[in-house]
Amino acid sequence: MQYLSDKARTIAPYTAGEQPAGRTFVKLNTNENPYPPAPAVAAALAGFSTENLRRYPEPDSGMLRAAIAAAEGVRPENIFCGNGSDEVLALCFPAFFNPREGEGACFADITYSFYQVFAAFFGIPATTVPLNADFSFDFEAFRAVKCRGFFLANPNAPTGVGVPREEMRSFLSSVGERLVIADEAYMDFYGQSCVPLTKEFDNLLVVKTFSKSYALAGIRCGYAVGAKDLIDGLFRMKDCFNSYPVDMVCRDVCIAALSEREYYRRTISLVCAERERVREALLGMGFTVPESRANFLFAGRAKVSGKTLYERLKAAGVLVRFWDVPVLRDFCRITVGTKEDNESLLKEIADILA
Repeated sequence: MQYLSDKARTIAPYTAGEQPAGRTFVKLNTNENPYPPAPAVAAALAGFSTENLRRYPEPDSGMLRAAIAAAEGVRPENIFCGNGSDEVLALCFPAFFNPREGEGACFADITYSFYQVFAAFFGIPATTVPLNADFSFDFEAFRAVKCRGFFLANPNAPTGVGVPREEMRSFLSSVGERLVIADEAYMDFYGQSCVPLTKEFDNLLVVKTFSKSYALAGIRCGYAVGAKDLIDGLFRMKDCFNSYPVDMVCRDVCIAALSEREYYRRTISLVCAERERVREALLGMGFTVPESRANFLFAGRAKVSGKTLYERLKAAGVLVRFWDVPVLRDFCRITVGTKEDNESLLKEIADILA
């Protein structure tokens, strides 16, 4: 430890979900898509020439940005690509916030925990706002915070609660020149994206990922959509950190995925149908389960604690996500799997409750 900086010694890093080895689990803990990527992805991988690997990729991800822009209905200048949406979100902190009180970031107390880690890493003041009792955002309380901008995961994680586009429009209209960063990692399971609003509001940045609905968590690619000035700010930060965050294989795979919209519409529909079925089953077992707009459910306050449910499910070969922190420890977050995965989950929960 003698060689570590004060920051390295004291910072609390983000804890990723378990990626177990040595045993086969029904894995419902990291919100991965239960269905494989589209056939065009396999074709892109099969057709990739290793001869290309001796060259650096485009530093501006121009080809991928053009494909994303066409899919999102914006211009390439309105797109920024990064190594997963986590990298894009991380770059937002030094790009748009200052290390002074009143010029930091604001986000909910129950939300994606990487926001707090990024704020600490970059020395940005962070203000958290409690959610309402029903786990919805308290927008009045958000508006009252003195800050340069807000991070809003929509649908929120780990609760799954979504905010309709028109409610987001109202919030954007009420915050003046403060920035709103809409983290839409799970938005394809909801269908209320704020990307159309980026043409109306230059203080809106929408961040998306290929990890969830596109079933490409292993390729690591995310992107932002927003006004050119915001995109330019992200490029300035990126070019101080990593000139080539999106490799050639990632580029080709993601472009291929974008060409298969109908395939992904079908798999998203399957996930959403199972989400509703499993939620009804959990409600019938006595769980509190907010209505989810994502590909997971936030379930708790039943006959057993969140920790007990997590531990006993893990012992039975089913992995879910548990956080041993106040407010969250009564709940587990459960990824929606295939029908077979979900049946295994519900059977084990029924046995535990019995």
